Amino acid sequence: MGETDNHHHHPPPPQVAAPPAAPPNFALSRGPTWTPAEQLHQLQYCIHSNPSWPQALLLAFQHFIVNLGTTVLIASTMVPRMGGNHGDKARVIQVLLFMLPTVMGVSFAYMLPLLSIINDYTDEAFATEHDRFVRGIRTVQGSLIVSSFVNIILGYGRAWGELTRFFTPIVMVPVVCLVGLGLFARGFPLLGNCVEIGLPMLILLVISQQYLKRVHSRAHLILERFALLLCIGIIWAFAAILTVSGAYNNVRTVTKLSCRTDRSYLMSSAPWIKIPYPFQWGTPIFRASHVFGMIGAALVSSAESTATFFAAARLSGATAPPAHVLSRSIGLQGIGMLLEGLFGSLVGTTASVENVGLLGLTHIGSRRVVQISTGFMIFFSIFGKFGAFFASIPLPIFAAIYCILLGIVASSGITFIQFANSNSMRNIYVLGVSLFLGLSIPQYFVMNTTGDGHGPVRTNAGWFNDILNTIFSSPATVAIIVGTALDNTLEANHVDDRGIPWWKPFQHRKGDARTEEFYNYPLRINEYIPSRFL
Repeated sequence: MGETDNHHHHPPPPQVAAPPAAPPNFALSRGPTWTPAEQLHQLQYCIHSNPSWPQALLLAFQHFIVNLGTTVLIASTMVPRMGGNHGDKARVIQVLLFMLPTVMGVSFAYMLPLLSIINDYTDEAFATEHDRFVRGIRTVQGSLIVSSFVNIILGYGRAWGELTRFFTPIVMVPVVCLVGLGLFARGFPLLGNCVEIGLPMLILLVISQQYLKRVHSRAHLILERFALLLCIGIIWAFAAILTVSGAYNNVRTVTKLSCRTDRSYLMSSAPWIKIPYPFQWGTPIFRASHVFGMIGAALVSSAESTATFFAAARLSGATAPPAHVLSRSIGLQGIGMLLEGLFGSLVGTTASVENVGLLGLTHIGSRRVVQISTGFMIFFSIFGKFGAFFASIPLPIFAAIYCILLGIVASSGITFIQFANSNSMRNIYVLGVSLFLGLSIPQYFVMNTTGDGHGPVRTNAGWFNDILNTIFSSPATVAIIVGTALDNTLEANHVDDRGIPWWKPFQHRKGDARTEEFYNYPLRINEYIPSRFL
């Protein structure tokens, strides 16, 4: 028999049916996906980590300069309309800086109530224009003092915190986006008043801060953190050369005011040393009609500040601020408004959007830097000549800076969508309508507001007009109203679609272990403050 006959032949094993092939995961095959991040991890310093003291001083000075632009803009715009001279403008800037040592910023929400006060005194007879200015600012004082109690009550009465419990990531996306995008008029439209200064500033800042930093590791450190100061110095010197050479001798008045470095007249009119003090303009004047108008502005500044708080938390490496912190912050803002009224400020304040954008530009969210910057604000408000020197920087330079900083704040709002279902048609609807109406409604109100402050709402009650015209001229406020209403009334397929599971822990004091670390008062102040005010 052959060799094969000596072996047993085993039947072949039974064939097992192969499992059905899994459908290809195109999401994975086209690239990686990113896990939602409650904190940004690309910051070089977050809230509790601090750069070296020399770096912290320079970074703090940068915050002071950024805050200065809007302060000078609103004083230069409104003081002459009130009848004030260059000396009055310098004093107003000093008071505003003295009252901003929490890196708050002057709020344009107060413009309409302020214009109403100006209109009331336009037709009255005064011995001098300065007397008209003093009368107007005393009326502003009284209105600020009374309206401040709205914020104090909303904040320390916990009402504002309860309202924020209706917010979700879907609401915060348009609200935070529009607190940046809604200020677009402070960007290129202001820059365009002097293109030969503003545009080089914008281009130089982008190139030096984003591209030249790659040349060398040392250059990376310097330019990423301090390119803003370097660019301001270069373009400011360029503007001074153009001014001295006579380039603006035969141009329009608007161009002269925007481009020349000697048109603010602040250096000649500012005192060397002057400490702002309560009632420096005289006894406050209280008028019910103006008080109600200011109350509308106080509500708007609270809404805009809330949006800015979320952006600040995001760009400083912290978790979302819980309800009790938002309430406390609005209460503190009310106390700030009360002090502004006592000291004679021109307008109330809101959280500074520009300074929050600077956190994102430098990648440094250190609390120490912000604390030091408050020292610069107090110093330059008391030593007026030094403050006036920096206040004479042409406004188009600031406008170029705001083009970038306000854009960073707006984009930080977009990041909140990662915690909700961005593929939900219901969410797309809420986001789209809130964003569009948040831009479109205020634009309608702005386009239909006359130069003397009369908006589209025109009833016989001036105070009622001021409240509605102020509220609906604010993009962030309109977005809060529309977004909150839609998101809390439209049915969702699942609670997860709205981002509630992620959002809920951050609404409570003990909901997340990191809350105390980020939001406790510094220097153990918590131990000495009643719990209602924490």
